[in-house]
Amino acid sequence: MHTMQYRGYTARIEFDEDDRIFVGHLAGIKDIVGFHGTTVDELERAFHESVDAYKKTPLGLPSTEDMVLTDTTQEKVHADSLAHKGEDCVPDKRGVRTP
Repeated sequence: MHTMQYRGYTARIEFDEDDRIFVGHLAGIKDIVGFHGTTVDELERAFHESVDAYKKTPLGLPSTEDMVLTDTTQEKVHADSLAHKGEDCVPDKRGVRTP
């Protein structure tokens, strides 16, 4: 497993062979923040966007106003609350995933 560093945050990086993308998750935090990219440059950009968005949220928790950016297409996911509730979600016309 590889790691990346940005603004005091560490991300664990893996390669998904099925989807042929790099997938990362912030390490050492209670929340679930993930991102991905098809190239190292896309992955790094998505990592920086995810950290910056995470830092803007109150107490580091994703809110409906400040969603966590997950990739360079800026798909928005409220992963923390959905993961804790165990609910499936479907993106609306803005790309926001809600139960």
